[in-house]
Amino acid sequence: MTATTAVTDRPRERFDVAGRRVLLVCVAGGFTTLLDQSVLNTSIPALRESLHARPADLQWIVAGFSLAFGLALIPGGRLGDVKGRKWFFVTGLALFTLVSLVSATATAPGVLIAARLLQGAGAGLVNSQMIGTLQDVFDGQLRARALGMYAVTGGLAFALGPPVGGAVLAAAGPEWGWRLTFLLNVPFGLATLLLAVRHLPRPRPSARHADLDLVGLLLVGALTLVLMLPFVQPPGWTGGLAFAAGALLLLGGLAWWQRRYARSGGHPLIHPALTRSAPYALGTATAMAQFGSSLAASLVLTMFLQDGLGLSPMGAALVALPSAVAMGVASALAWRVVQRFGRRTVTAGMAGSALVMLIGGLVAHEAPAGALPWLLAALQLVGGASIGLMGATNQAYVLRHAPAEAAGVSGAILQMAQRIAAAVAVSALSGVYLRETAGGGGHRAAFLSASVVCAVVAGLAVLASVYAARAAAREEAGEAARDDAGEAFEQAAGPSRGRTAVR
Repeated sequence: MTATTAVTDRPRERFDVAGRRVLLVCVAGGFTTLLDQSVLNTSIPALRESLHARPADLQWIVAGFSLAFGLALIPGGRLGDVKGRKWFFVTGLALFTLVSLVSATATAPGVLIAARLLQGAGAGLVNSQMIGTLQDVFDGQLRARALGMYAVTGGLAFALGPPVGGAVLAAAGPEWGWRLTFLLNVPFGLATLLLAVRHLPRPRPSARHADLDLVGLLLVGALTLVLMLPFVQPPGWTGGLAFAAGALLLLGGLAWWQRRYARSGGHPLIHPALTRSAPYALGTATAMAQFGSSLAASLVLTMFLQDGLGLSPMGAALVALPSAVAMGVASALAWRVVQRFGRRTVTAGMAGSALVMLIGGLVAHEAPAGALPWLLAALQLVGGASIGLMGATNQAYVLRHAPAEAAGVSGAILQMAQRIAAAVAVSALSGVYLRETAGGGGHRAAFLSASVVCAVVAGLAVLASVYAARAAAREEAGEAARDDAGEAFEQAAGPSRGRTAVR
């Protein structure tokens, strides 16, 4: 009997009371920390005016959160494995909540940049414990459902951020509104802290050593910075070539160090087995391109609607609202679609997202200003549905093909890769938009340029998804062939052994 048949033949498992409480804490923690960035996007124009922030400051304020978030995931998960997860969850959430107060009261861009980096580190520490806790507490079908709910919560937090931010800014005005978007984290954070202290399982420290691979972490961080900096401070052709050479050297150094560290008996930051699994590696590349392009496109759209079209924050939020609604509905229906169309759902969803980005840029460049908000809202509806269909679905496929020896870290590696991709994409795309408008180019032309780049990145995700599906099919065919060969051998050997016994 196959695993799929075994699951469908038995009644659907239900969460017990303790399990529901743990799931509530994890979902609340995920929503609190993941809502932050998408809410902030709506506040960027108001924040820029209030703090007199330069384009480079804005890029660090937005991208620094994702950078610190991604880099905190793996060491946070390793520390939780060894020391127990509960108090690392509480510590990370307390840091995130406290620094939200600092962000809300910042009077200079540098203070807000530092606060955003600390917020990202706290959010990464929280989310690494949530992934581990869900894997520790639940098994089988319940684990899959719990991880799926966590993924859907992240998608909804991303989609609901602009409408929530717009409502806050409309109610409080630009000067206080952007500060209140940070203060939103405080009541959510405090409530989740109380729930976590009461309901998360008691920590069970292990005698193992916390193997953090600090060299690997430093190399990943340096590589990300080298990819980001040319977009924050454009270096010219000579400097660009130097950054490209540096990125290649760091990438090669990271690959060498990971192999060396694994051979020495350590636990490398990126387990070598993950890079040898083509479905996992290509699925992760798909997730990186999707997540980075989506976050960057959302930020650029918000700036264009407010700066280019002169909409209020609430008006900009209403344009983005159809995306939130469509994403929520599509996420709820995704598994039914997957049952009928399989992995093609991921590729089709990503292709739909890429087309929406490209068409949105063209429409913004050509359509009359009066009709533009309505046209962009309609495109957001299609784009949200596309992402809702493929986001959690792709994650499930990626983790399904994680090698057994790296299953424990595969989810954290996937999330780290997405966050690092977001840091680079947000830096690059916001830089394209801000510098083209600052250099005298029109907002429409700047939005078109940024949208084309987003569409190209999303197009790369489509290609990665196609190849991931092919690699997965080859892998599954190979496993089926090995199973059939084993059964044939047993059938052939059985009668032979019987005849030998008779003789």
